[in-house]
Amino acid sequence: MAMPTHIVAVGGIVEDSQGNILLVKTQHGGWVFPGGQVEVGENLIDALSREIKEESGIDTVVSHLIGVYSNTAIHKWHDGVTDVPTKVMLDYVCKPVGGQLWTSEETSESLWFAKDQVLDQITAPAIRTRYQAYLDFCGKIAYMEYVTKPQFELKLNRNI
Repeated sequence: MAMPTHIVAVGGIVEDSQGNILLVKTQHGGWVFPGGQVEVGENLIDALSREIKEESGIDTVVSHLIGVYSNTAIHKWHDGVTDVPTKVMLDYVCKPVGGQLWTSEETSESLWFAKDQVLDQITAPAIRTRYQAYLDFCGKIAYMEYVTKPQFELKLNRNI
């Protein structure tokens, strides 16, 4: 039996004391909230703090889990050859505790947006759906299954 392969990733909705949300602009996804893949030997919290710092320059404290998502689409990477496995993502609310906005190899801009303007910036349907789950958070964890390729389709949406 082959071992299953999943990418594990984390996302951070970083909200400052004025209610602004941190977004980063990426090459392939437009405006998104920061996050990325968990590296070998890394725990989820450390991975999220690292990704936010790398992509935006902002130091954070991870507060609480708000959503778990499964992207069950299997598709080709940007190179058109490599298969991208299914992905499990965990989104957390985070608070900024320092740092200065900057960009990275992955981001061309890092900015704070008013909470009610964020959906105007995000164009990727999966990221919009996950941000809406943050806006709708009522104490229960959102669990969704979706596919992003060939087009976005929400297959399961529930709170647990």
